[in-house]
Amino acid sequence: MLEQTTKMNLLYDFYGSLLTEKQQSLLELYYLEDWSLSEIAEHQGTSRQAVFEAIKRAQVTLTDLENKLSLVTKHRTRQELIAELRTQLDADANARAVAEPIITRLLEID
Repeated sequence: MLEQTTKMNLLYDFYGSLLTEKQQSLLELYYLEDWSLSEIAEHQGTSRQAVFEAIKRAQVTLTDLENKLSLVTKHRTRQELIAELRTQLDADANARAVAEPIITRLLEID
């Protein structure tokens, strides 16, 4: 469950603004605020099942967006490459000093 929550939070960070306001609200309550489906349903004045289905649709939308755009995958790949580059540069302080401003600029893209 924790892995699913982490995945959805990351997808939400990248694509959340593309969801409807209602979907954003539901996902924020469920994943960020850790509300139960019943608590959200009571707060929204609807059924637990309706909340469950709306959250599932939002999850599918986020997953579809990632499958089409791959922003999260590209972000993770960039992070891994930067970590690898820093490891390689640790052996040469001069090269590290030259490369670090470029690495910083790469990180600021995300």
